Amino acid sequence: MQEDYRRWYSHHLGRDIEMLVYGNWGYPVVLFPTSMGRYYQYKDFSMIETVRWFVETGKVKLYCIDSIDRDSWYAKHLHPGTRIWNHVLYDRFLHEELVPGIQRECNVQKIGVAGASFGGYYALNFAFRHPEQVGHLLTMGAAFNIRSFLGGYYDENVYFNNPPDFMPNAHNDDFYRMNIVLGTSEYDFCKGSNYQMSEILNRKGIRHRLDVMPWGDHDWPVWKQQFPTYLSMI
Repeated sequence: MQEDYRRWYSHHLGRDIEMLVYGNWGYPVVLFPTSMGRYYQYKDFSMIETVRWFVETGKVKLYCIDSIDRDSWYAKHLHPGTRIWNHVLYDRFLHEELVPGIQRECNVQKIGVAGASFGGYYALNFAFRHPEQVGHLLTMGAAFNIRSFLGGYYDENVYFNNPPDFMPNAHNDDFYRMNIVLGTSEYDFCKGSNYQMSEILNRKGIRHRLDVMPWGDHDWPVWKQQFPTYLSMI
């Protein structure tokens, strides 16, 4: 399986973002790490091995990228306004730098985004903020309300990066063209967040799949079973 290490300098962030890219060609899927995870996390936990067939046969090309959690959501030493602003800069890096580069590299109009746990928040938030760039959204064991990270602080940036807040009022035709899978499991402590998001989408008439596995909790064995199943839907 082709594996490439890359460093992408972001002008918005003023730093390099590291990533591992799997595959020579195929439909591009950006894979976001879990809380405080690094770009090599899905390799270390053998998640990439579960989708080897999709990569080696050229069905998908995976971009496992770094987060900046230590400077945003988990940077407790920073003022909440600074934390959310750092996330806004990360979103601009994705929207204006990384994703357009992937679109050119793979010659596609839209990409896929995916992630487990907090990576699922990143995937869904990006997809719903920029639906014109995303054709497939796959989340596993995710929660989507980030207010608890900010100790009561609230501003416009929080609103537009908290999907349970902005999605009820969002309008975009691309929502109705997106393949959306919300994956969770019976004993996942994030299950309620998935039901809540599913209800928001139902009220808007946005087609999606809420997949609740009848066993398992918030852990890698569940996500490693879900990921290849969800990729097969692309």
